[in-house]
Amino acid sequence: MTVENDLVFATVGGTELGLDLYRAPQPDAPLVLYVHGGGWRHGDKADGSAERLAPLAAYGVTVASVNYRLVPDAVFPDQMHDMKGAVRWLRAHGPRLGVATERIGVWGASAGAYLGSLLALTPGDAEFEGTVGGNLDQSSEVQAVVHWFGQSDLLVSGSRSELEAGLLPFAFEADLLGVSDVADVADRARELSLPSRVSPQAPPFLIAHGDRDRVIPPSEGEALHHALSRAGVNTRFDLLGGAGHEGAEFDSPASLAVTAAWLRAVLR
Repeated sequence: MTVENDLVFATVGGTELGLDLYRAPQPDAPLVLYVHGGGWRHGDKADGSAERLAPLAAYGVTVASVNYRLVPDAVFPDQMHDMKGAVRWLRAHGPRLGVATERIGVWGASAGAYLGSLLALTPGDAEFEGTVGGNLDQSSEVQAVVHWFGQSDLLVSGSRSELEAGLLPFAFEADLLGVSDVADVADRARELSLPSRVSPQAPPFLIAHGDRDRVIPPSEGEALHHALSRAGVNTRFDLLGGAGHEGAEFDSPASLAVTAAWLRAVLR
């Protein structure tokens, strides 16, 4: 397994957006775009490099871990434009990089799971496509999704009691949309719910959540899974016993081996 750091895929407003490429040892390894978490406010493409990204590559999946613009300097759909620009860049440069890009997966954790899933559910949608990084002759579609403990409905996950808001003082969902309260833009939030975007043409999903997640409840992942299932989409929902939000259980050898095997099976 080898790593190439800081490959720039776009420059936006003078800021370079980059990705790190964790190459699997197999020459025919499938490729997955990794989208970090952090409530859309924090995080970096290097997060989880030792315990998550490099091990997945060692299991036979090449990982492109990407940076995207963060709030409050950027608001939605800036993040989506960055993600789609990264997919197009990978396809445009696949031959030079020596990676297979005909079929690409997306893998996100927490806030990154929401972004990756929405990317997968909005193929060809001009509102979300953007022009970041150019390569507009390339497709930004993805063919598999791994969704780890992320939101599926911004209005539901952003609606907290006074006590819950005190314990979790960051209004993640509202910040993403550039408002003080997600309820102020309820119609827009409903439009951006993942279940509302599901269609029979959606790619396969592997959804994993911890049964002790008190930041984003497992009902969020389950709601997405049920919507996909009703649409006839290939979907799997794994509930990890004893795991909290970003629990170490997700980075265990067993969890990463299952994730890599699923991606290999779906993307080949």
